[in-house]
Amino acid sequence: MAREAGPRAAGTRRANPREDHPSHRWWVLGVIGLAQLMVVLDATIVNIALPSAQQDLGFSDGNRQWIVTAYALAFGSLLLLGGRIADLVGRRVVFLTGLVGFAGASAIGGAAPSFEVLVLARALQGLFGALLAPAALSLLTTTFTVPKERAKAFGIYGAIAGAGGAVGLLLGGVLTEYLDWRWCLYVNLAFAFLAFVGGWRLLTAGAPADRPRLDIPGTLLVSAGLFCIVYGFSEAESHAWSSPLTWGFLVAGAVLVAAFAWWQTRAAHPLLPLRVVLDRDRAASFLAMFISGGGMFGVFLFLTYYLQKGLGYSPVSTGLAFIPMVACMIASSVTTTNVLLLRFGAKPIVPTGMGIAAAAMVWLTALDLNSSYAAHVLPPLLCLGIGLGAVFATVMNLATAGVGPRDAGVASAMVNTSQQVGGSIGTALLNTLATTAATNYLVGRKPTPPVLAQAQLESYATAYWWSAGFFALGLVVTVFLYRPGAPRPHPVGEPATP
Repeated sequence: MAREAGPRAAGTRRANPREDHPSHRWWVLGVIGLAQLMVVLDATIVNIALPSAQQDLGFSDGNRQWIVTAYALAFGSLLLLGGRIADLVGRRVVFLTGLVGFAGASAIGGAAPSFEVLVLARALQGLFGALLAPAALSLLTTTFTVPKERAKAFGIYGAIAGAGGAVGLLLGGVLTEYLDWRWCLYVNLAFAFLAFVGGWRLLTAGAPADRPRLDIPGTLLVSAGLFCIVYGFSEAESHAWSSPLTWGFLVAGAVLVAAFAWWQTRAAHPLLPLRVVLDRDRAASFLAMFISGGGMFGVFLFLTYYLQKGLGYSPVSTGLAFIPMVACMIASSVTTTNVLLLRFGAKPIVPTGMGIAAAAMVWLTALDLNSSYAAHVLPPLLCLGIGLGAVFATVMNLATAGVGPRDAGVASAMVNTSQQVGGSIGTALLNTLATTAATNYLVGRKPTPPVLAQAQLESYATAYWWSAGFFALGLVVTVFLYRPGAPRPHPVGEPATP
């Protein structure tokens, strides 16, 4: 059952038959999955609501990006701190605190009377999400330690993490079209309430017996560094790469992260111990999540544009168009972790998933204004779901396998940080490349409606090609880094040998 290590192992704690019953572990998975879904879908559900929110609150196009950036900045820069707090204080209390805080911030955002209040609410959502996401994954890691059960649990969790963005598009479309944009935020209260009640009843209270100390210099360095990197790439979406604001923050972020890496080799109680990142399989998993995060966010963003602007889909129809991909992702995740991973290991699985995803992105480059959903959009979407499902479920499993209980929170935070920073970098790069492609296409042409439409297609195709490049890079990296053979069993609570 999900609980902190230490007291029970020492025999100072009485067994609780209700909590030790195997069926309760699967209820815990339901609670954790619900919380993770809330955090992941929030990244896309608000995007659907932005036009309506802008019209209601009257903010400019230039300020619109801050609704997304405020969340990304707080979430991305504080994840490692949130993971370490879970290790220090206890995963249950941090998980429940994150749920309450995220729900409260969502209520503030839903009732926001002005742009400034909405931005503040989104930043608060990111802050509490940075507590919630690593606590949820570390609870999963410490709850499911039997290999077969762990495989099933991570298959389901990986599918939720990968498919949450598409679910957000559908749910955001339904709520915006039939209710109001504010319900895209209010809906989190229902998710949080159900997860809180389940967590309160099922998760065991208590803090770790062997608490690591908080590395304050490391915390400041990495939080500031990640903030600068996420902010720099966010600015690149609306400013030129040559802008001092853009490259200045990126350089500062790189220097701070490098200083953080140096400090971790010398700190007595490092925020991110080297034993967490030096394992080959774990390092490969962090890199795979970083790379695939950039490619995945690209397809959601640009395929959404294509369906709505190119084919004239409504928000609800756009969300429904992604559902077959979600179904394939779930099937692929569960099959991969239950059947393939335990038999073959990650080395053939993750590169194959990356290759399938890359092929799907190349396939999408053939879309034009005469394409139909069933014949031209659906087949590559199904392939993408299969590829991403194989990647995410395997990566999340191995990124936390063999991690000691005292490091479970920060290891889980590294998974989320890799995906978040990768997504921020990928989105900024793809936006810039797509915009440049559209601008270049218009040079020397009269901007008639057909020409403008073709320019948009050029921009989408460029984004798909580069997303395919991300996945191809992921294929190469994971082929070389992952160990051959099935995952090596490690004693519970002991890290793997690098």
